[in-house]
Amino acid sequence: MSSAETPRLTLPLSEFNRVLGGGIVPGSLVLIGGDPGIGKSTLLLQVADQVAQAGGKVVYVSGEESLSQIKLRAERLGVGGQGVYLIPETHLESILSYLEEMSPDLTIVDSIQTVYAEEVAGAPGSMAQVRECTLKLMRWSKPRAVPVLISGHVTKEGALAGPRALEHIVDVVLYLEGEPFSAYRVLRGEKNRFGSTNEVGVFEMAGQGLVEVDNPSLAFLSQRQWGAVGSVVVPTLEGTRPLLVEIQALSSPTSFGPPRRTANGVDFNRLLIVAAVLSKRVGLALGNQDIIVNVVGGLKIIEPAADLGIALAIASSFRDAAIDPELVALGEVGLSGELRAVPQVERRLGEAARLGFKRCLIPRGGPSPHLANMEVIAASHLGEALRAALRKGTRGVGKA
Repeated sequence: MSSAETPRLTLPLSEFNRVLGGGIVPGSLVLIGGDPGIGKSTLLLQVADQVAQAGGKVVYVSGEESLSQIKLRAERLGVGGQGVYLIPETHLESILSYLEEMSPDLTIVDSIQTVYAEEVAGAPGSMAQVRECTLKLMRWSKPRAVPVLISGHVTKEGALAGPRALEHIVDVVLYLEGEPFSAYRVLRGEKNRFGSTNEVGVFEMAGQGLVEVDNPSLAFLSQRQWGAVGSVVVPTLEGTRPLLVEIQALSSPTSFGPPRRTANGVDFNRLLIVAAVLSKRVGLALGNQDIIVNVVGGLKIIEPAADLGIALAIASSFRDAAIDPELVALGEVGLSGELRAVPQVERRLGEAARLGFKRCLIPRGGPSPHLANMEVIAASHLGEALRAALRKGTRGVGKA
């Protein structure tokens, strides 16, 4: 049977279905990680309610919260609870006994770090306990074709707490990301045996729970300040979805000690490379400048296609000249300052044109998109790209 013919449990949460590759595959183990308080339990309770509303039976195993605590959250989210059976249990053998008796259509374990098996040495959450409990859940779910959703904590470094071996046992690994004071949450696929990886779903945390964002690009750019210095829009590609994000940069003379580099939403090492290329190949005197780069909205960009946008934002702030607000930029920056092509340029720029952008700056020599309402500006070197982008720039907002 092909993957397209594999039956899936689809939910009204289309963003959740997208990240899973079209829905939940029967018998699959899905691991959802995220920082404490990011919304994992909220998402799982919403999924449980939607499956129950469609006529399925859901067993929700909670090892962290009591029944009264879950009831309070359910009332806040408007979850009726019909068809959702809550089990406040951490003993794995008891959990499996309940599951065998209930024969659910979906099982949720929140969280795997609280579950323990008696015959395994170590406290709950230890490497041996987490690994053995996950293996036993897998052995129970596969023959019965019952999907299991498991939540897991992450460490300060952003990795899943406990053994990394968990990621090899489960079928799907998802991360729920977001800034602590931002309303947006991004569900990112890191591993998927039944679909493409690096897919993202975008949600907004509201009073009724996680609400889907129908147009993420528009949401991320909704509060963008027109003509701001150090601001560039980059069309990124997350899985199969093009997203427009705003990259901001701020450079200022360092007050003491060596200059600092701060990256929020972009890879720190990519920031160091781009700053070094700007200094060595373009001649910007950044050696005494603190540089801060931020991706608005809490999204994390991992692809090198954002290199050119990072470079333009830094140069714009350093020279105090705004980039053309109707321009988008994308391209990888090499160590010699050359610009390298990135994949699926036409899809990215199609999203930019749909939102009203008039010009695009791309590497020369790559695929040339044919868009009726967009002017294409090609550059082969970072210095050439800076001259093209800043040529029409003006003094920033609030400047004389």
